[in-house]
Amino acid sequence: MNSRYDTSGFWFKGNTHIHSQESDGGKTFLELADLYASAGYDFLFRTDHWVASDTKSDKTSYPLLWIDGIELDGHDRTGTYLHVVCLGKVENMVRENGFEESLRTAKEQGVITILAHPFWLGNSLDDFLRWEFDGVEIYNHVCHWVNGKSNGMVHWDAALMTHPETLALAVDDAHLKPEHPGWNGGWVMVNAPECSPDSILEAIRKGNFYSSCGPEIFSIVLDGNNLQVETSPVQFARLVGPHYMGLRLGSFEGDPIEKLSFQIPPQWKYCYLEIEDNRGRRAWTNSFF
Repeated sequence: MNSRYDTSGFWFKGNTHIHSQESDGGKTFLELADLYASAGYDFLFRTDHWVASDTKSDKTSYPLLWIDGIELDGHDRTGTYLHVVCLGKVENMVRENGFEESLRTAKEQGVITILAHPFWLGNSLDDFLRWEFDGVEIYNHVCHWVNGKSNGMVHWDAALMTHPETLALAVDDAHLKPEHPGWNGGWVMVNAPECSPDSILEAIRKGNFYSSCGPEIFSIVLDGNNLQVETSPVQFARLVGPHYMGLRLGSFEGDPIEKLSFQIPPQWKYCYLEIEDNRGRRAWTNSFF
């Protein structure tokens, strides 16, 4: 199995899907930074719709790190409507160029492409594979608030069958308006040597992060096929493999788990770890493959 994890660095809490008053959000960048910093966040991505951010030109002093990004939306050649979060700096990005041309331009500029809230939009696995996105949102907090269609786990698991390196992200997609008040419901914890744009982007690209709606992971070590993980107290741990395959630890009445070990079956093409606390909140590693 290939380990994507080196947890010898520092853990940084961040969100990869945020909207401000630059598009359809309700708060300024400073208001967002103050709010998220108060919840222990270290970084946020600027992912306003069709706004190619330029954080270096912003001389405002913020209590956390802003990193460039953009969200594209539109119909592709099949008529499918897609939202794609692009992590990283892009240029020459305007809606008039069209969705397909803009997405190709973004990919050519080396950004990380994430299929946003596929369940909410009714996207299929074919939609994911057609564009070979780098990752998929497995939890979207605003979609959870809107109509419960927050879960992208089926899309991720299906993508792993042919693209086992596919990234998984939990996000807020925060708009912070009266009709979309949710925030700090899904986030990523990135392990990197420092909290800088280059370090955070490199760690995300490698998959050296986990996604969470509550539980914490402190260390991840893969020695051959032996996976050892230290976490905050959780009630269940599941090693999720292809199809129906899986291993699990924990019980409804047992003591909380904080150290766990799994021997990954060598015939598994991929797997990932899911942990769940006694409130039903979950966290997920990226895939091992």
